[in-house]
Amino acid sequence: MSLAGTSLAAAPVAASGTDLLLWVAGPYVCLAVFLVGHVWRYRQDQFGWTSRTSQLLEHRWLRWGSPLFHLGAFAVIGGHVVGLAVPASWTEAAGITEHTYHLAAVSLGTVAGVAMITGLGMLCARRLLTRRIRLGTDRSDKLLFPLLSVTVLLGFGATAVHNIIGGGYDYRSTVSIWFRGLFSAHPQPEAMAGAPLLFQLHALSACLLFAVWPFTRLVHVWSAPIGYLVRPYLVYRRRSGSAARPARTVPMRRRA
Repeated sequence: MSLAGTSLAAAPVAASGTDLLLWVAGPYVCLAVFLVGHVWRYRQDQFGWTSRTSQLLEHRWLRWGSPLFHLGAFAVIGGHVVGLAVPASWTEAAGITEHTYHLAAVSLGTVAGVAMITGLGMLCARRLLTRRIRLGTDRSDKLLFPLLSVTVLLGFGATAVHNIIGGGYDYRSTVSIWFRGLFSAHPQPEAMAGAPLLFQLHALSACLLFAVWPFTRLVHVWSAPIGYLVRPYLVYRRRSGSAARPARTVPMRRRA
């Protein structure tokens, strides 16, 4: 959830052996585990390729926590895609000034981040406070929820410290360059080495999150029930106590 600021980033420093390990070798290993892990999971555990919903055990917290988390997450991911994958020169060529980009990124990103954190907090509290759900939590969830929480909080913390409380930090001149370099096979670890600590910790936790992704409930992201929107209704008929009284039909969407 790191957002661009207005101040110039510090000049990149020369990459050390530790920088090469953290910002080149580590991310590539996590990316390889992410890709190979999904193939392995699909081939070996298709029946476990699910969100493992616990809605039947508790729905009051889930009713609000899940939409807040998912909608906030979609917005945050969209912001990351624009901020990390789209060079600043492209937005400038489109007529979007740095000030306008910074203002939109901070305001919209803050709203999305608050929604995501609120929803995630409700989901975590629900899992901890509801005994039936807590007992049904498996080992992957015990790893996923803390790691996901740390990643989200570090990202929001970086935004708050440097772009809301502080004077602003232009992460597109460091973090974005490093990120795009990984996928263009020209990594620039020195760019990430010059970023503030909170941005570095956020990037490291995100890499670890991608590494454990294939082995957790997060795989259900790739099986989003888009077809649910166009599925036909199922008609449920209510039993009538009188033969002369017509049955009442209640149309409902067929769930996945």
